[in-house]
Amino acid sequence: MIAEFGAFLAAVALIASLAQGALGIYAREDARRAAAAKACAEIASVAMAGAFILLITLFVRSDFTVAVVFNNSHTDKPLIYKIAGAWGNHEGSMLLWCLVSAMFGLAMAHAHGNMSRGLWTRALGVQGWVSAGALIYTLVLSNPFARLDPAPFQGQSLNPLLQDPALALHPPMLYLGYVGLSAPFSLALAALIEGKVDEAWARALRPWTLAAWTCLTFGITLGSYWAYYELGWGGWWFWDPVENASFMPWLAATALVHSAIVTERRGSLAGWTILLAIIGFSLALLGTFLVRSGVLTSVHAFAVDPRRGVAVLVLIALAAGSGLTLYGLRAPMLQRATGFTAISREGLLVLNNLGLAVAAGVVLVGTLYPLAVEAVTGRLISVGPPFFNLAFAPFVGAVLLAMPLAPLLAWRRGDPKQALRPLWVAAGVAAATFVLVLIFGRKAWAAIGIGVGAWLVMGVASYLWVRWGRGGKRTLGRFFALPLAVWALTLAHLGAGVFVIGALTETNFRTERAFELNPGQTVAFANRRVTLLEVVDVRGPNYRAARANFRIEGVQARALSAERRVYDAGGAPTTEVGIAPSLTSDLYIALGEPSRGANAGAWIVRLYHNPAVHLIFGGAALIGLGGFVGLAALARRKRTALAPEAAPAQP
Repeated sequence: MIAEFGAFLAAVALIASLAQGALGIYAREDARRAAAAKACAEIASVAMAGAFILLITLFVRSDFTVAVVFNNSHTDKPLIYKIAGAWGNHEGSMLLWCLVSAMFGLAMAHAHGNMSRGLWTRALGVQGWVSAGALIYTLVLSNPFARLDPAPFQGQSLNPLLQDPALALHPPMLYLGYVGLSAPFSLALAALIEGKVDEAWARALRPWTLAAWTCLTFGITLGSYWAYYELGWGGWWFWDPVENASFMPWLAATALVHSAIVTERRGSLAGWTILLAIIGFSLALLGTFLVRSGVLTSVHAFAVDPRRGVAVLVLIALAAGSGLTLYGLRAPMLQRATGFTAISREGLLVLNNLGLAVAAGVVLVGTLYPLAVEAVTGRLISVGPPFFNLAFAPFVGAVLLAMPLAPLLAWRRGDPKQALRPLWVAAGVAAATFVLVLIFGRKAWAAIGIGVGAWLVMGVASYLWVRWGRGGKRTLGRFFALPLAVWALTLAHLGAGVFVIGALTETNFRTERAFELNPGQTVAFANRRVTLLEVVDVRGPNYRAARANFRIEGVQARALSAERRVYDAGGAPTTEVGIAPSLTSDLYIALGEPSRGANAGAWIVRLYHNPAVHLIFGGAALIGLGGFVGLAALARRKRTALAPEAAPAQP
């Protein structure tokens, strides 16, 4: 009965979401309809939470009478992966999508700020239709509660590659970002329907945008880190189409975060902000299509019934089509006189948005072009890292060069000489970095990229120095009393600089070698001596493994192990790498297959030296932390605005 009750709750959520959509769109200023739409959002969220909890219960109980449990679980699987199995598959992940959408609807119902009732209810209505569309798709084509008859005694287990702590957290975090972009989308369509954009709307838009962007940042970072230490290929980003599926909406959301600031503070770029909100959510839906349609082959993708892909395309057409149609009809009504010059903070933010939008377009073309060629001609082609690196870098490079300057310019009309004055030290450090990398590394593009990273890092330091000294003497107390918004910008831009330095260093100066090693044999690699001590068979909770134990001798000796696993439920062997970190690099070891040649008893061992790789993940984490601090700044501002005025002093 658990599965049937879960399906019933999902159906209740669908009915409530449909009612929320209808009541919200047509409520306008009617207080009773608005209250009813809010109640429907509450019912939908509670019902979806109950349905998802029941799905997790089915996995924990190993109820193989349910098809999705049979296909993605096993009695021997550890508890954490039984729970993660609830969203480590197509059907369960779509139910998670519906849950997140309903929860955002609940949050919107209780956080309308100072928006007019018409804007708020229509945004709530659009969010209801988003949830309803996802639920219809899930219940009709991807029902996670479908039964099996006859019921098997044992399940097929979760994909071994997904049985990892990072992959247990990655999908929920990614979905908070993906589906979170539905909130700005709903607010954008509400503004177009209402024909009105004001400061209250822009103020309400920013927290939703920043929350979705922050979650998407952490989700992508987790996925990249998982690929680095789990897949055994030594890298962290391959421009895989499914990686691109999450990166495209992140680029659009990054532009939206900056555009929303201008709209709130200066009343400008309202049409651009609305367009970015529509594009961002449309790209999130496109990512869903790429992962779930079966058109892609990837370690991240679910190969499923093509009918589901067609259904997702219909949802994309409805969402993007309705949004862009409304935008074409109503956007001219929302335009205001800009009143700013090209050399101003607004001007550089426009440059930022254009660069990010074109970069997202480059990634979109590179991702979809092979699919289009295959569909039309039947030929299989690939678009790999060389294309993306060459076509993507110039646009993002322009954005990165402008980043230190924009916060130092005034709104509307800036003084470039005054803004550039604090950046001379940053320019000098960047030039020195370029020269040093060019001399010792002998790679011009790497020198340019790492120099840009140094420019970003020192530019952030310059901005912090200027803000610290604004309005008084620089004291330690005034330093820690800087507004949270300043720290948010500092962390995010600093993270971008650290990431650029790490990515360019690791990509251009990494080394790798493959060896055939017998137990007891030693090789020299990256100023270290690596000895394969032994290879032993070990038994895990639901897998068998060959574990290779190594001794690493360099600055100091240490032990390290790497495994090649085979899971009991079947599937291809998986790799558990060994990583010896240091302050500046990782020594990365992956165990391959036993040698099949004359050298019987030897094993293939792949060694990688990845310099500055910690800066990649540390920089990405700093970017996400900047978003989190930005949310805290917005929450503090809201509390301050709502706080009652201080009572007058008594005589």
